[in-house]
Amino acid sequence: MANEHLLMDIDDRVMVLTLNRPEVLNAFSKEMLLGLQEALQKAEQDENIRCIVIRGAGRSFSAGGDVKQMGQASAKEYYDHIGILNGLIEQMTSLEKPLLAVVHGYAAGAGVCLAMACDMIMAAAESRFALSFAQVGLISDGGGLFFLPRTLGLYRAKELLFTAEPISAAKAEAWGMVNHVVPLEQLESEAIALARKLANGPTAVYGKIKRIANRALLGDLADILEMERATQALMVTSYDHQEGVSAFREKRKPHFKGQ
Repeated sequence: MANEHLLMDIDDRVMVLTLNRPEVLNAFSKEMLLGLQEALQKAEQDENIRCIVIRGAGRSFSAGGDVKQMGQASAKEYYDHIGILNGLIEQMTSLEKPLLAVVHGYAAGAGVCLAMACDMIMAAAESRFALSFAQVGLISDGGGLFFLPRTLGLYRAKELLFTAEPISAAKAEAWGMVNHVVPLEQLESEAIALARKLANGPTAVYGKIKRIANRALLGDLADILEMERATQALMVTSYDHQEGVSAFREKRKPHFKGQ
């Protein structure tokens, strides 16, 4: 699970996962990716974990692929490595619990894609986002060619991927790529406050919203309408729905259980 390349802390129903290769700006390693997979599996199975935060140690969030090791691996080794990354990205998008990426310093290459596979992104004002694949003669991996056109629009996505030029957190927020931009010194406290707010919410509902919203990127309207119909029929029997209605009627704050 957690290893020297990935730190894990669980407090007040929030799991904080810290990418921990600061000497290489948290570039991905096999150990890190597998550690993330195992940690998310734990989060899926543990009902006491209701929100997951992914952050980076040291000066940056993540540089993505380890450029120092590029050019040394065979095509099969690249193929196998990207298979592990793809499994992680699919796991993140299918996990029915909220994931929050907390970005400072640089997010580059597949590090951007990892953040975009989360449900929300909070960034420090000084942070930068760079889709740097073209600089080393590569296309995007890690789902970048899925997330970017859908988030930014086709032309902005191609501009970022073609030029590989970094954009500021402010521009990323204006383009809809980032939810919140805060001063660096407030980043950790603001992120944990948001994570705890999510963890105390109706997380079972969040999970269903996430599943259907993600499906909506691919499905047609009829599919989504039917998924909404079937899921809503299920959710009206949930504890959190009954608690939410009772709290509204009694003019008090609801106490959700994620059930």
